[in-house]
Amino acid sequence: MRRFVALYRRLDRSTATSDKRAALVDYFRTAPPADAAWALWLLAGGKIGGAGARIAGSGELLAWIGEVANLPAWLVEECRAHVGDLAETLSLLLDDPAAHDDTPLHVWIEDRLLAVAGQDAAARRELVTGAWAVLDSEQRLVFNKLLTGSLRVGVSQRLVQQALAELGGIDIALIAQRMLGAWQPGPGFLAQLLSPQQTAADRAQPYPFFLASPLEAPAGTLGDIGDWLLEWKWDGIRLQLIRRGAEIALWSRGEERLDGRFPEIEAAARQLPHGCVIDGELLAWPAEAAQPLPFTALQTRIQRRKPGPKVLAQAPARVLAYDLLECEGEDWRARPLHQRRDALQQILAACADPRLQLSPAVAAADWSQAAALRDSARERGVEGLMLKRRSSPYQAGRRRGAWWKWKLDPLSVDAVLLYAQSGSGRRSTLYTDYTFGLWRDDALVPVAKAYSGLSDAEILELDRWIRAHTTERYGPVRAVQPLQVFELGFEVVNRSSRHKSGIAVRFPRVLRWRRDKTAAEADRLETLQALAR
Repeated sequence: MRRFVALYRRLDRSTATSDKRAALVDYFRTAPPADAAWALWLLAGGKIGGAGARIAGSGELLAWIGEVANLPAWLVEECRAHVGDLAETLSLLLDDPAAHDDTPLHVWIEDRLLAVAGQDAAARRELVTGAWAVLDSEQRLVFNKLLTGSLRVGVSQRLVQQALAELGGIDIALIAQRMLGAWQPGPGFLAQLLSPQQTAADRAQPYPFFLASPLEAPAGTLGDIGDWLLEWKWDGIRLQLIRRGAEIALWSRGEERLDGRFPEIEAAARQLPHGCVIDGELLAWPAEAAQPLPFTALQTRIQRRKPGPKVLAQAPARVLAYDLLECEGEDWRARPLHQRRDALQQILAACADPRLQLSPAVAAADWSQAAALRDSARERGVEGLMLKRRSSPYQAGRRRGAWWKWKLDPLSVDAVLLYAQSGSGRRSTLYTDYTFGLWRDDALVPVAKAYSGLSDAEILELDRWIRAHTTERYGPVRAVQPLQVFELGFEVVNRSSRHKSGIAVRFPRVLRWRRDKTAAEADRLETLQALAR
């Protein structure tokens, strides 16, 4: 544990990406494989325990620290409110032990934490309080973060992959591919991850997705429009459709296999040639419809592992294929886009299945005509245009310059701040998560939550205002006087029976603080309803 704590401290105190990467390389080079595998799991966003295997809830931790430190519950709560971060609060309320603990990280996790996960409260309390008694303050902080699942040190998964690629001398794309999907931390997985040799497991995995960047400069700065492929930006689920031997697999961009959830797509994929991997968009789209159903229709199917006939009929699925990543078992990602697309068109034409279609190219003579087409996107049920350089290879992650998303300007309404909740990690002491409402008759109805859009200075100012104008508290949530108005932006508005307002918005965020408006001047719910599909 001590070696991992030193890594955490080094990462937490560094602001330079190169320093963080160097710290990761140093750690993975010297740490025992069993510890390094768990460190990788944690830094990649993995948690200790899970559903039905809880180690400790926040309420239990606060109660246990009060008992061990001999502090009343109200004082523990006040300490937590002042510090903000639960793990840090727990680490500060106890003195350091006289002796030092040198138990390895993997022993703490495998033999102790996971051994009591899901057991009765007495067994879990004994393990946690026993750990607090032998760990010093820095070790306790990291240990508590393992319990609370809040191990955030400004390290992205890609940065970890860069460090491993540098350490192993192998392509980062291969590292990223091997880390996709479900894997279990252990020395065997770490050895496979760093192996320079192609393994059988590599052939069962999807490829890392290539992500487009938002286009912020005028489209005309991209040069000759003939160098670019234009496609509609569809609002569905990005996925890879894999046909390798007898295996058919659908992988979402969230690294989840969608087995059984879209049986009509799996059936259509059996017509693909062996050794074929397609990147595309999964949409809910009835055969007779001119455009796809809203994303909310697709949401009804995502969590249904075995959809029934009614669900299949209400929201039939279709894949619009963007790219060909593998052809006849050969990795085609390094080939230019125009070559991959030509081959993809031939494969789909041979299948002749309406459930697998090529995403159509959008024809435009110049950037002005492309802008006019983009302006019509919302009426077509899409979010804008995708711009892809015809000569581009298929890369991994978000790489600027080759693929751009040219989205429509967001829809917007002026809404009133109703509730606020503190953030997480470095923002755990500030109120940064906001709930906004619109007028319905004489009452404000919550319509959206937003977490981004304000500057650091505005967040600090609003935090002070929230604390001074709180009317009620509901656990970590504060209700505030309905006085502040903000312009909210979002991509799409859909009708929803699951929300009190009857409306669901996609990707809400704060566009600006409307200090020039009073709450009475905020928009009404009818304004949002009029925008709904």
